[in-house]
Amino acid sequence: MSHALKQVFNKDKTFRPKRKFEPGTQRFELHKKAQASLNAGLDLKLAVQLPPGEEQNDWVAVHVVDFFNRINLIYGTISDYCTEQSCPVMSGGPKYEYRWQDEHKYRKPTALSAPQYMNLLMDWIEVQINNEDIFPTNVGTPFPKNFLPVVKKILSRLFRVFVHVYIHHFDRITQMGSEAHVNTCYKHFYYFVKEFNLIDTKELEPL
Repeated sequence: MSHALKQVFNKDKTFRPKRKFEPGTQRFELHKKAQASLNAGLDLKLAVQLPPGEEQNDWVAVHVVDFFNRINLIYGTISDYCTEQSCPVMSGGPKYEYRWQDEHKYRKPTALSAPQYMNLLMDWIEVQINNEDIFPTNVGTPFPKNFLPVVKKILSRLFRVFVHVYIHHFDRITQMGSEAHVNTCYKHFYYFVKEFNLIDTKELEPL
């Protein structure tokens, strides 16, 4: 691993504490299984497939948390360069502008700077994945009916982080020697959402 990469992935420059899986739980075992297939250098298209005998919702939940942690880290590495001045609008090039909407303060889609958007996004996702009613951690507790709609919303919003980083900050990623890691993370994400049909194809157009 290059020195620059080590710096990136060793310093905890994430916004948030990582959501951990409790050792001994089924999710922890699934997480280990997912990591093992990645570390074995398995073709990413195969690595994302549901292991035999596993529940799809469990597999999806583990990946959503993992992608949240990884994308947080990627954004953390360029966040010093993503400022109100450099990125006054959350966008992916001139064609795509992303507005923020939630149930509380921003009930209408609202134009925000990229750092504001990212902060709200990471806070919002953290609330979702730590909510036992949506992401139950106890074995045997069923997933709610709204699980997949929430997951789709989380993943389509995380995709926007990739779009912004690739289009506006890729020079910085390259400078740090991290582009191979970011590309692998994006490919993994892309194959996963395609495998389980979690993001509308039209939404994936910017990349």
